[in-house]
Amino acid sequence: MTTSQKITLGILSTIAIIMLVMVSFLILHNYQQWAVKPLGGILETPPTVQFLLANETPTTVPPGTLAPTIDFDVTNLPNTPICGGPLKMDLLMIGTDSRSGRYEYGLADAIRLVRIDFVTPRVFVLEFPRDLWVEIPEISDNIQQDHERLNQAYLYGNPGFNYYEHPSEGPGLLARTLNLNFGANVDHYVAVSMKTFIEVVDVIGGIDVNLPDGLDGRTGTDNSRRLIFPKGEQHLSGEQALTLARIRNQTVFTRAEHQNMVMCAVRKKMISPQVIPQLSQILTTFQENIQTDLTPEQIGQLACLGVAARPENIVFASFPNELFKESTVYDPVFKSFVFAWDVDFDILRQYTTQFQAGYWPSQQQISTNSAELEDAFLCP
Repeated sequence: MTTSQKITLGILSTIAIIMLVMVSFLILHNYQQWAVKPLGGILETPPTVQFLLANETPTTVPPGTLAPTIDFDVTNLPNTPICGGPLKMDLLMIGTDSRSGRYEYGLADAIRLVRIDFVTPRVFVLEFPRDLWVEIPEISDNIQQDHERLNQAYLYGNPGFNYYEHPSEGPGLLARTLNLNFGANVDHYVAVSMKTFIEVVDVIGGIDVNLPDGLDGRTGTDNSRRLIFPKGEQHLSGEQALTLARIRNQTVFTRAEHQNMVMCAVRKKMISPQVIPQLSQILTTFQENIQTDLTPEQIGQLACLGVAARPENIVFASFPNELFKESTVYDPVFKSFVFAWDVDFDILRQYTTQFQAGYWPSQQQISTNSAELEDAFLCP
């Protein structure tokens, strides 16, 4: 090889290396942009609840904030969060009852506020009964009233009704409703339809549950044997898992326990060695059928935390049952009386505030299974 050929080859090699570096930079830059891009419309920023640190002078709670001010114990300052996440995240999880595959027209059948602590790590899940008669913003111009049941907020905000003209659609209106009535501050949301839930459970190979007493969900209008679940360990398909979560012939609180059991089983299967490698494919397959403003990076953080958190640090809690009394409210939209819970919202606000601050349920309450937490459910 001549000297001129060597020089030419050296120049071409240098150009190739520069181009490779540039292409690598562009790929990395595009990946970084993709990883931090929300998969749906982000939420409106709700009014900020000002919490007090220990020994601080009380301050006025900002107008529009319904939750009470509480004190923080600062003797144990937080350590570094794991999985690259924030100190904590408040996530609104919604299960919709639309069977058409078009989640935007469904009601919020299951509503959960999830407090995710990336330091401990720990996950607490609080159920909000869907039949609470609440004030829903943005709807009065459309239906000439500003109150409806809580599960309607999701429906009214989605395409089809579109009473809430915001990119976060139904989940955003439901988040605003929870903030307005109970002082709940939501960082992000995930909404999944029944059809998508069935498909996800089937893709991961079904789930395993243990029913200590068995369950017969048959009613006078539906006597199908698919509603019978035997006592003990059993493997459920997606359709069977959804059926168990939706059995209605018992109390709504028992129904919530069944839903919590199913969610625990899904989480357990998701972090199993045979499923973890498929999570990326599952996300790609179903992202068009799920409403969320999480970024791929945040989903990765949550998946990491789901593996790291010990089962005893995943707790499902409900408001104390004795707070709720059955009642009816006249609904001008339906021109009839509808079922709604009679409950003191001030008390629910206090519980919600303590829940989001990490005070309730306390570890002592969980370990002693106090009457106040008679509906608490720990993932096995």
